[in-house]
Amino acid sequence: MGVGRSNHAASLRTFSGVQAADVVGISYRQLDYWARTDLVRPSATDASGSGTRREYVYRDLLELKVIKNLLDAGIKLESVRNVFAYLRRHVTTDVASAHIVISGKSVVLCDGDHLVDAVRNGQGVLNVLPLATVKQELDAKIVELKKAETAAMLSSATTAASLAASARLRSNAR
Repeated sequence: MGVGRSNHAASLRTFSGVQAADVVGISYRQLDYWARTDLVRPSATDASGSGTRREYVYRDLLELKVIKNLLDAGIKLESVRNVFAYLRRHVTTDVASAHIVISGKSVVLCDGDHLVDAVRNGQGVLNVLPLATVKQELDAKIVELKKAETAAMLSSATTAASLAASARLRSNAR
């Protein structure tokens, strides 16, 4: 079975609340609270009253695990809610494909060439300087410099040879 098929099968599988809590590493009580307060609602089956079971899918487990990691890193629950509200609006693939940087109490999303503060609802923080581009520009300038130096040396050598030939001609003419 290929990797793609195995991931596809995992994405179709559902997990009970107890299983989801166990896989993510949180208590069932915490999972229940997060579901009741709309932090993460189960995508497969939501509870519709007493005695009904919530069913989570793989994407839900990814979100739950990211939430747990953010909380473990010291990010406040209210900030985590803001981060996920932002991520759900702006990240169209699963949250595992996003690049998140945690700095103190800030959560920054790497979105292309920009770093965006997800806690402050998308306020731009910094621009990312892609170092590969800097290296390519530097390498191109060095190649230009070498070409210019080579051309200058050839020009100097040609001028020196020309002057030497002129001097020989003058000396032979005397």
